[in-house]
Amino acid sequence: MEYTRLGNTGAEVSRICLGCMSFGDSSVGMTGKGWAIDEQQSREIIKRALDLGINYFDTANVYSAGTSEEFVGRALKDMTRRNEIVLATKVHFPMGEGKNCRGLSRKEIMYEVDQSLKRLGMDYIDLYTIHRWDPNTPIEETMDALNDVVKSGKVLYIGASSMAAWQFQKAQYVAEKHGWTKFGTMQNLYNLIYREEERDMIPLCEDMGVGLTPWSPNAKGRLARKPGTVTQRYDNEAVGKRFFPLEDQSDLEIIRRVEEVAEKRGVPMIQISLAWLLSKPAVTAPILGATKLHHFEEAIIGLDDVKLTEDEIKYLEEPYTAHNVVGF
Repeated sequence: MEYTRLGNTGAEVSRICLGCMSFGDSSVGMTGKGWAIDEQQSREIIKRALDLGINYFDTANVYSAGTSEEFVGRALKDMTRRNEIVLATKVHFPMGEGKNCRGLSRKEIMYEVDQSLKRLGMDYIDLYTIHRWDPNTPIEETMDALNDVVKSGKVLYIGASSMAAWQFQKAQYVAEKHGWTKFGTMQNLYNLIYREEERDMIPLCEDMGVGLTPWSPNAKGRLARKPGTVTQRYDNEAVGKRFFPLEDQSDLEIIRRVEEVAEKRGVPMIQISLAWLLSKPAVTAPILGATKLHHFEEAIIGLDDVKLTEDEIKYLEEPYTAHNVVGF
């Protein structure tokens, strides 16, 4: 496993982050219904990730109504030492019915960071990410609150996720203006069949030294399977269908080329998709989710040896056409 710095921070992380959205009680919450896996299956994947050198794990308070944090916290506590891993969680989406149970107000951030720590069973969170932009809260209030949770020791670093480039720049400016903690990472939607982030967000992050930790690096499984193939997760999750429609012809051609390059190299398609992301200088670590242990192993084992040539990268990118902006 290769390692790099977590964005512009001093922490060192594996080039692959294990995404834990698929871990949790599949009967509760906004995410995971019908496809999240139970605690025992989650532990098997977490254990294998650690064995393969992954030290970076990403979850969120909203994943399966907090049960993802519980599963991940218990597993990591049993399997490794706290200072050996980097753990990220998030705040923004509704965690209750009340008006104040969502968003990025000071009230919500201060409450939710403590709730996440309780579920994780930990004293601090390495990376605390705002899951989306909150148009209803002044960004000054949000950045001030995030600075306070860092200064309190409950959080070490902060990150942001999918938003407009102007919003991210505004947040960074406000933090710099007041001497508050700035974002060190951007968790955005970025993969071979969704590259709209290359217009503004990625150049901005490169200029600021902010590292990318892309979510859905394989487009909800579409880049890991033959064109037109539908996985159970894709079939059960509305997000995948909305962001990556099966009928998009440019997508189908890119997927066909991923399959072709993978066959020539004798590796799984998912490794070509991940290797493309890892070839991008701004990318710190793609967030790779998993519901089956053998699929996870297929993606990771041997990945370090897959280095795409410039010609292969150009060939994979060539069919891309502009897409509607999604993910915010």
